[in-house]
Amino acid sequence: MNTAEPARLVWFKSSYSGNEGGECLELAADGTAVRVRDSKERGDGPQLAFTRDAWAGFVADLGRDGF
Repeated sequence: MNTAEPARLVWFKSSYSGNEGGECLELAADGTAVRVRDSKERGDGPQLAFTRDAWAGFVADLGRDGF
């Protein structure tokens, strides 16, 4: 999957993240992918891109007992 950042993504940080600048992830979604980046590495920093189906499976697994 191409991980180049499309123009005008809107990034979100969890409401559970504080303002201390610690280890936070940000998420953005476009028409085909959910993107994840380190909140300290904005701009040209690295990011991961997952298909929407892969992300939905990951989130569903988080809710399972024993995870």
